[in-house]
Amino acid sequence: MPKAFVLAGTHSGCGKTSVALGLLRALSRRGLRVQPFKAGPDFIDPGLHTVAAGQTSHNLDTWMQPEPALRALFSRHAREADVVIVEGVMGLFDGRSGVDEAGSTAHLAKLLGLPVLLVVDTASQARSVAALVQGFARFDPALPLAGVLLNRVGSPRHEGLLREALTLAPEAPLMGCLGRSADLALPSRHLGLVTAADSPDLVSTLNALADWVEQGIDLSALLAALPDLSLPTTPEAISTPTRPSVRIGLARDRAFCFVYQENLRLLEQAGAHIVPFSPLSDTELPQDLHGLLLPGGYPELAASELSANTSLRAAIRAFCASGKPVWAECGGYMYLLDELLDVEGKTWPMCGAISGRAVMTPRRTALGYREARTLADGPFGPAGTLLRGHEFHYSRREGAEAAHPAWQLTASDGVSACDGWARGTVVGGYFHAHLASNSEAARRFVEACRGE
Repeated sequence: MPKAFVLAGTHSGCGKTSVALGLLRALSRRGLRVQPFKAGPDFIDPGLHTVAAGQTSHNLDTWMQPEPALRALFSRHAREADVVIVEGVMGLFDGRSGVDEAGSTAHLAKLLGLPVLLVVDTASQARSVAALVQGFARFDPALPLAGVLLNRVGSPRHEGLLREALTLAPEAPLMGCLGRSADLALPSRHLGLVTAADSPDLVSTLNALADWVEQGIDLSALLAALPDLSLPTTPEAISTPTRPSVRIGLARDRAFCFVYQENLRLLEQAGAHIVPFSPLSDTELPQDLHGLLLPGGYPELAASELSANTSLRAAIRAFCASGKPVWAECGGYMYLLDELLDVEGKTWPMCGAISGRAVMTPRRTALGYREARTLADGPFGPAGTLLRGHEFHYSRREGAEAAHPAWQLTASDGVSACDGWARGTVVGGYFHAHLASNSEAARRFVEACRGE
């Protein structure tokens, strides 16, 4: 049976992702099959996990995914692993609201019955770390805390003080001390860390993180201290479509890389054959497509290349006019607009399938969970179809009337707003949907591609 744990942080800036990547790389290069997961609606960290572990990372979210679907996803990919590591989101107890645990790492750990390894940023702290650890250990008695990892330890003397202080917090055993190193900082930009596709030195960085982790943690002792993971004895029954598959083109390159793997699986389960292509390098769409999926990403960082690829822009514009289903999310939605205005004030022509332009902003314009209701009949089903997901972007649509919105989005605080554009079989908006929240929508989209 595999060993498994949730790696959580006291807060979002504690270095948790660096620790996660170091652990994934260190354990996988020992010959272990390490299965990564990421808590929350994150697209960038799973891509980094995948390179570090050599296994595709999957998102787990207790608010976007119904509990049976979440458990099935976890079991499906954890079953064959030697070690399972779930990287948490934000701080351990941070989730959809200040009083509700939904969407938090703690909620996920309890739902899956996994112990938590807590990463604590010790910079400029000594005895206070004991109070911090004690508070986290006692906040939720139902949450199993397997131990703590002390990060950014400044010196041997600092480590000695921290070890001494933690004798006052015996609730969580110390599992390792990781030294402070500016050389190991992961580069970031708007929307988060730099993606795996845009990190040319990623492998050497991952190996350096693995060396760092091995210097500070006795990995054999850590694994020995963890209980075996208990999984259902009967594997999940996977239904296979009995009808001919439909071909759905998927934009996938460094400009369009924000897609949930589970969304693709649900489309495939409904009868789709996913056909990747690159808006950066391909001059035409794949042949015989029945539908198109344009996910989010960083079109603003590749605006010049996207704009220069006039033949593909024309092909996508024609496809949108063909009556076949098109689903565009965030970056993909921006790509379908007439043009993109970057932060330097330069204007780049885009596909022109939807009127208006995307204007990049210096500050974030939206962030958070969203419940979405479709405002018109379309490829996801009738008007009123509900999906859950999130928004996260640094741009806004300008220069067009707000006619034919695709979604009514409701945030965690109850505030609602319209998003995107929907006309016929084309749906675009800033909203990122998780199809596990309504798997019927995946089936409907495939059926729409089939022409039914």
